[in-house]
Amino acid sequence: MSALAVVGGYLLGSMPFALWLGGSGIRHAGSGNPGAANVLRVRRTSVALAVLVLDVTKGAAAVLLAEAMGGDASMTMAAGGAAIIGHVYPVWLAFCGGKGVATTFGVFSILAPPAAAVSALLFAVTVWTTRYVSVGSLVALVSLPGFVYLTGTGGVATAGAGGAALLVVFRHRTNLARLHGGTEHRLGGRSWSGEGAPTEMTRK
Repeated sequence: MSALAVVGGYLLGSMPFALWLGGSGIRHAGSGNPGAANVLRVRRTSVALAVLVLDVTKGAAAVLLAEAMGGDASMTMAAGGAAIIGHVYPVWLAFCGGKGVATTFGVFSILAPPAAAVSALLFAVTVWTTRYVSVGSLVALVSLPGFVYLTGTGGVATAGAGGAALLVVFRHRTNLARLHGGTEHRLGGRSWSGEGAPTEMTRK
């Protein structure tokens, strides 16, 4: 039963909503990342918000599925972790997926709601202050394990949050390099900072 929950979580996580709603063009514009942030760069805000909500929802759904199957803390965390991995490494896209931030928030919105809420608030404040989505994502995810621990959710969830944070940091390694080089794109900027000038697609 636990294996079924993990497989189900992975399949849920691997659903590429960014490509389905944003179109294949998002692979060739902006950062090329199939996630809500890049959809925002190349499509309307409403489309990006829809992708964001769906990516969060699939993470939450993976945990709820495991709970419905009678899963304990380890099983629900495993299913949630599988959803995050599915988003980052989807079999349908040759294992080249998104960065896992929204799906991670979805997982922990069920496993550790107070911790997820505080991290989401920290994300919003950081992005509002710095105008860097990548910085907001990193700050929020790196802080998540501590918030999970402090809210007393349990060791399994804390360890899972730590693993998710490491994966997200790894997936942001190119963003970190651009931040270090001063070429990372600020939200609302006119250029994509080292990734090419805006095209007609990026202005839609």
